[in-house]
Amino acid sequence: MSASVIGIGLVGYGYWGPNLARASTETEGCRLAAVADFSEQARARAAKRHPGIALHAHWRELIADAAVDAVVIATPVHTHFDIALAALKAGKHVLVEKPMTRSAQEAAILIEEAARRSRVLMVDHTFVYTPAVQKIRDLMVEGVLGDVFYYDSTRINLGLFQTDVNVIWDLAVHDLAILDFLMGCTPSAISATGARHVAGRPENTAHLTLYYPSGTIAHLNVNWLAPVKIRRTLIGGSRRMVVWDDLEPSEKIKVYDRGVTVAGNAEQLRDILVSYRSGDMWSPQLSSREALLTEMEHFAACIRENAVPLTDGRSGLDVVSMLESASLSLAERGRPVEFENLRRAS
Repeated sequence: MSASVIGIGLVGYGYWGPNLARASTETEGCRLAAVADFSEQARARAAKRHPGIALHAHWRELIADAAVDAVVIATPVHTHFDIALAALKAGKHVLVEKPMTRSAQEAAILIEEAARRSRVLMVDHTFVYTPAVQKIRDLMVEGVLGDVFYYDSTRINLGLFQTDVNVIWDLAVHDLAILDFLMGCTPSAISATGARHVAGRPENTAHLTLYYPSGTIAHLNVNWLAPVKIRRTLIGGSRRMVVWDDLEPSEKIKVYDRGVTVAGNAEQLRDILVSYRSGDMWSPQLSSREALLTEMEHFAACIRENAVPLTDGRSGLDVVSMLESASLSLAERGRPVEFENLRRAS
């Protein structure tokens, strides 16, 4: 690798790949060296947008390319493990699209291989790098919200129906990655229910409930079959509450000084009173910087400084483990799955 330039090799130039390619070219100290895709049409699109890059019909050719220092994977989830493992074994750094792998076992193998090779392994949990999520994390760490009671998210839209994963693995994965970042720990148990309404397709609607040791409860509503697109999250704290609407062009986050105050005589439970507090609302100013560019710059910085990424392999493993727990609960019509027991079993 050049002392100043990191050669990026992108595997997959379909839906998300072009965005990752653009971010690579816009990141200082990086250059898009190569693109691999089985589709001739996809390679032609890549060549038109990025003249001069190497084009490969197979990802193994890209990994063998000496100009590639880091491999970015934007392919279907069932291919992630094989590509990432081969790249790590070849001494390449890896950024893999979410979810990291199909199973916690596969994720653990990648983590071990990256550690053995002293390579950076990072997961494309893009929402973690958004100014909105970063601000919410700041509010939590600074104690502005107080104790977090609940996280309630609605992430619904009409389509796009996937074939290889259900709506939990496609949409809920975003909130699971956000929760992993915000909470700083994994849940103690997960429950999930859902249904499929299109023949031959996976579940298109689901509800997840995550129980945390602290008492925080998270509820996720995900749906591919909704008449409108909604991306709204409510976070309730003992001191303040947050409404995050990701579709708002401005004022994406609103912080409310609202809640309840409990007062009374400990010796006379009947005298305990609940009073409601309704104060001001304020909307913190957020940076307009694109999250994907922030993420790519972080990836490059971790490579240069041999640092641990914010969304490292452990984060990817946590999220995949939560997805597995939710899938198991879904198959058993919502039976809560003890998360740690499943982790130990895997």
